[in-house]
Amino acid sequence: MQTFSLRTDRREQFLRLDDILQEAIEAEKLENGLLLVHVPHTTAGVTLNENGDPDVPRDLLMRLRFLAEDKGYRHAEGNSDAHLKSSLLGCQVLVPVLNGRPQLGVWQSVWFCEFDGPRQRRLLCSRV
Repeated sequence: MQTFSLRTDRREQFLRLDDILQEAIEAEKLENGLLLVHVPHTTAGVTLNENGDPDVPRDLLMRLRFLAEDKGYRHAEGNSDAHLKSSLLGCQVLVPVLNGRPQLGVWQSVWFCEFDGPRQRRLLCSRV
């Protein structure tokens, strides 16, 4: 299993993981199979979505903010919205790998999703 360190610099942001995925595939010596990408945090997530238009991650964050709008949360830390956003997107994705390359669509990337930053975060990648 490979562990990567990520630093976010805003409360909410999406970070493309293309280079990290390729590094993990090479480190795991994964030629063909599945790569598990896992975020071990309760206020962050990971998703697979479009990489071609920067408005897509912005639009996703905008809608997630709307869905997670505070309607009387009781969690004392004040970050219940981040927990909800993390639960909605999830904490892991499986990426198919063929000939040592991730098999994503032309416009797809895996994104790390920060909802309670800025923070130092970990990302775990492992062959399945």
